[in-house]
Amino acid sequence: MHVTDGFELALDEHVATLTLNRPAKRNAMSAAMWRALPGILADLAADPKIRVLVLTGAGGTFCSGADISEIGELGDNGDDTGLTVAAERALMTFPKPVIAMIEGYCVGGGCQLALACDLRIAAAGARFGVTPAKLGIVYPLSSTRRLAEITGPATAKLLLFSAELIDADHALRAGLVDEVCPPEGLRERVYGLAATIATRSRLTLTAAKQIIDGRADEADVRAWQREARESGELAEGVRAYREGRSPGFSWDAK
Repeated sequence: MHVTDGFELALDEHVATLTLNRPAKRNAMSAAMWRALPGILADLAADPKIRVLVLTGAGGTFCSGADISEIGELGDNGDDTGLTVAAERALMTFPKPVIAMIEGYCVGGGCQLALACDLRIAAAGARFGVTPAKLGIVYPLSSTRRLAEITGPATAKLLLFSAELIDADHALRAGLVDEVCPPEGLRERVYGLAATIATRSRLTLTAAKQIIDGRADEADVRAWQREARESGELAEGVRAYREGRSPGFSWDAK
């Protein structure tokens, strides 16, 4: 798989780690990186061995945002035609669970990426901010709505209006992150969770993600329930439970 400059990819069993790798710029996303991310994600989605994706940053920082020196290449005033939103959508619709492992700064476009992940686990000491008001940028429609859905309208307005940074504990209370860990325990927690998720039924995970994200209807749910019966996924889960062993789920997306 070709991974462009600015990213690093590692595979360990069924867990892939995609690292933003521009530590000298606090992993600010260049236009080339925004442009490349959807293709990288498409390749990872097509790899049947990969069951969970971890997104993180090199050098103790998640992402300081879009590279401001290239702001003119990111779309007209940050609207939904921009590269950032295309990358955000590709991450949101990635068919497998995605965990953001966050250290240091998670600001601007970094928050946009983190919020597009399914789960966000941060180290104590991480700092968060949504800062377009410092630059006179109109934040994208989809990004603004997702921020409000996750944190609530009042917190979304606080973050957008003030453009101030908040600490990890505040982010946890606001729902911006799901867990906060001591820095020394962050990797163990994230990769322990990823390994656990990788053992679960991929059919269940696929259905749950699409239902929660509003990309499924009753017909889809009935089809997945039928697939669970006909594919043997449900039978294996019940049999493993009765036998006191870990299930060997074999279903994969067609």
